[in-house]
Amino acid sequence: MLRDSIKSAQITAMKAGDKPRLAAVRLILAKIKDRDIELRTGKADGDDDALVIDVLQKMAKQRRESITMYEEGGRQELAEQEKSELAVIDSFLPAQLSEAETLAAIAAIKAELGADSIKDMGKVMAELKVRHGTVLDMSKASGLVKASFG
Repeated sequence: MLRDSIKSAQITAMKAGDKPRLAAVRLILAKIKDRDIELRTGKADGDDDALVIDVLQKMAKQRRESITMYEEGGRQELAEQEKSELAVIDSFLPAQLSEAETLAAIAAIKAELGADSIKDMGKVMAELKVRHGTVLDMSKASGLVKASFG
């Protein structure tokens, strides 16, 4: 399970004395625990990889936005810190679908649903998230879905 590999990465980072990686892993574990509390589980259920991946994707998105803002504001040292955290977060995320794979998935879903106009975009996006949400950047996918109707 992904949660277990993150916990073992924490132990590895502690033993190696890798303070930046340890700090990033602890941030990840804290966010996962926050999500557990939000869901009132307090404890992981049998297969919670989707929950962990969702947390990681949101953290990665936040880091990317922060990097852009810091670079535009001339705060390179803060951007570098965010980049190092992003690298750790990305190391736990599954490989994302390529643009070609994403377009193929969109085309398949459109064909299955009989989606032929932009009005069907919501249905296509919902199905895309259900099937491929853990290996897809939904913000990029949204633009591709919109373009496929254009």
